[in-house]
Amino acid sequence: MAISIAILDCDLLLHGRGQKTLDRFDLGSVSDNVLLTQFGFPREFIHYLVELLRDDLSRRTLRSRAISSEVQVLAALGFYTSGSYQTYMGDTIGISQASISRCVSNVTKALVKQAPQFITFKRDPSSRELSYQEFQRVAGFPEVEGVLDCVQVAIKAPNSEDTSYVNRRGFHSVGCQLVCDARGLLLSAETHWPGGLKDTEVLERSAIYKQLQNNDKGWLLGDCRYPLRKWLMTPVTSPQTPAEFQYNLAHAATHEIVDRTFRAIQTRFRCLDSTKGYLQYSPERSSSILLACCVLHNASLQSGLDAWTMERTVPPEQHESLEQRPEERDSHAEELRKELILGHFS
Repeated sequence: MAISIAILDCDLLLHGRGQKTLDRFDLGSVSDNVLLTQFGFPREFIHYLVELLRDDLSRRTLRSRAISSEVQVLAALGFYTSGSYQTYMGDTIGISQASISRCVSNVTKALVKQAPQFITFKRDPSSRELSYQEFQRVAGFPEVEGVLDCVQVAIKAPNSEDTSYVNRRGFHSVGCQLVCDARGLLLSAETHWPGGLKDTEVLERSAIYKQLQNNDKGWLLGDCRYPLRKWLMTPVTSPQTPAEFQYNLAHAATHEIVDRTFRAIQTRFRCLDSTKGYLQYSPERSSSILLACCVLHNASLQSGLDAWTMERTVPPEQHESLEQRPEERDSHAEELRKELILGHFS
């Protein structure tokens, strides 16, 4: 049965004839099942988003017919969760493909503006202690503040001959460096890096690197692509003792949280899933869409939704170990890791 919702005249949208805003769309007339299956979120969360973004989406305009905040949010969610404009959305919410594109742009900008509110790395003593406890319950790894990874999101080739976005696997992408906590909440999301940069280069240029340089307690966990540092614990490349093997097992089980988190984000926001295609935008706009999805992930988790409800079950990518030159080795970090292994995994 067709959903009973007024279909809006595209000419009115484009040219603004008439005296009323396009506020006839009634979110309450759409079933809970449609909202979940077509827009990816329950009614309560969508209402929350509308109120959160209303001021930014209710633009002052001379047009006599403006698209309501509710319609803009649904249009953007429909794109984020499907990766397409040419779907059910035009019929469901009653606007043209061109209008949906504008809605996605407006909502993306509004969500990016909210990023500092929703993606924060709190390092006060109480937050740090809570992080230690939550991570240690995962696999017994002590004093973990977050788990770190850098992921790639496929984009169309930039118009220029810039090859900096061609990653090591041969396709164009933007790199996204993520840090998350034990629940899958993102503590940091830097989404603007050219895909051709190595993960270590991204790390060394990132805000989180500067923030943790003088860290005197606790650490992040990174995989074998990263260098061992006093604030970044990595696996032992060639474990020899039972304690080193146990350390690596606990490290892998804990670090997997960030892989699971990004798989869940890609599954919920299929516009980011390279198996479905790639983002048809410039690197700058693609980075903004990626950050908007990260904000939505955190906002939904903070609203009580499960971070990993929609996680795909795919094997994690295998990475080659980083071969560090002697001058890059950190003897202090190596000693710290040895003490950690002996003290907690022997």
